[in-house]
Amino acid sequence: MNKSELKLLAENLIETFNFAGRESVNLYKTGLKIEIKDDKSPVSNGDLRVNELISNQISKLTPNIPIVSEETVDLKKKNKSKIFWLIDPIDGTKEYIAGKDEYTLNAALVIDKVPVLGLVGVPKKERLFYSYGPGESYLIEKNNIRKISCVKQQPKDQIVALSSVIKPSDIILNKLKEFKVTSIVKMASSYKFCVIATGEFDIYAARERANEWDYAAGHAVAQNAGAIIKTLDEKPFLYGKEDYRNPSLLIKRSNNLND
Repeated sequence: MNKSELKLLAENLIETFNFAGRESVNLYKTGLKIEIKDDKSPVSNGDLRVNELISNQISKLTPNIPIVSEETVDLKKKNKSKIFWLIDPIDGTKEYIAGKDEYTLNAALVIDKVPVLGLVGVPKKERLFYSYGPGESYLIEKNNIRKISCVKQQPKDQIVALSSVIKPSDIILNKLKEFKVTSIVKMASSYKFCVIATGEFDIYAARERANEWDYAAGHAVAQNAGAIIKTLDEKPFLYGKEDYRNPSLLIKRSNNLND
């Protein structure tokens, strides 16, 4: 699949993401119906509606490419596909249920273990990120589209890290010390990848957690914007594992976080 084909695919998903985002907000306002899944995590009718909208549009656009979604995946089946979609209809379901604004809508196309295309919608912040190749990451905000490229937004000598928890583990704190991090901000969901792609934040480190659909779309946006994404021990961060489990993660805005 060449860049022009990937560009067309991404652009043909933008309106679906915008509509699905509005649906998620409207369903929250009218009162969510919540169930508890087998893994003890919550799922709402908002998650399921967004999943339906995004999956249906992807199926129309690429009927021969399999879709792996958090809400429909059979974890007993091993993933053998070389090309497949990863969907996390709402990443940060607990945030969504609580009425907070950092939950995201996510879809990524993985080809040969790399997420080459990704869309991340952030409905309550009225932001939509999308990417379809190296140097081709964009943010749609207030009806304006701009290319994003990890250019530092923080003042020089301030290196701000993101964390998914209030108190990171010692392993993570020690890793962040290596990069002379000056402060840490808690943030939910794949939104972390996107605000590194914009240059608003500098670095994110995490131990093994979550599944491939949680990361893939944000990964595409950030890496195609110029971010460096590896495991904590500097190995390539790849997708297409049979069990979908993520290894550890290190996202850097650039090699020199003061640049």
